[in-house]
Amino acid sequence: MTPVDTTKPEKTTVIEVPEAVGVFDSFETLQQAFYDLRMAGFSRYDISLLGHEKTLKKKLGDAYWRTEDLEDDPDVPRAAFVSEEAMGEMEGMIVGGVFFIPSYIAMVAAAAAGGAVAATAAAVAIVGLPAAVIGALLARRADKHHRDYYAQQVERGGILLWVRVDTTEKQARAVDILKSHSGKDVHVHDWSR
Repeated sequence: MTPVDTTKPEKTTVIEVPEAVGVFDSFETLQQAFYDLRMAGFSRYDISLLGHEKTLKKKLGDAYWRTEDLEDDPDVPRAAFVSEEAMGEMEGMIVGGVFFIPSYIAMVAAAAAGGAVAATAAAVAIVGLPAAVIGALLARRADKHHRDYYAQQVERGGILLWVRVDTTEKQARAVDILKSHSGKDVHVHDWSR
């Protein structure tokens, strides 16, 4: 295995496509701006948020960062927007998956052993109920992490939202949408990441 050279600085790729940026004071206004941007024809791949704190610390160090210091910095790590609906779907998949898999294994084992329907149902209940509780706890943890991500950004000055805008028409449309949802410090810079 070839050793990794850690002396070279990590390179930031800057794309010469203008980008609108806005700061939001709540997840709800951010989410509405995101939905309106999507309805106006912006791709979800052209919309990004500030990366998670662990990624920020890795990239920018342990310094205390504020939103206004990051909104025009090309080295700031980005993340995709995750809606409340997507979080709900993920929570459902976690609970369902953690419940279904052990229950299915118990059901197959009971049926293979020649168990009656009542015995098979009992095996599913005995295995499935604790699995569902574990799944619910895991889903709650994922939801808390998601909410903490936004709350932390609000504490540090607001939630950043970037939108790639490759035409002047898109620039104007994105700026209008961001401002219409209480976006602060809405402006366009000449590059995107």
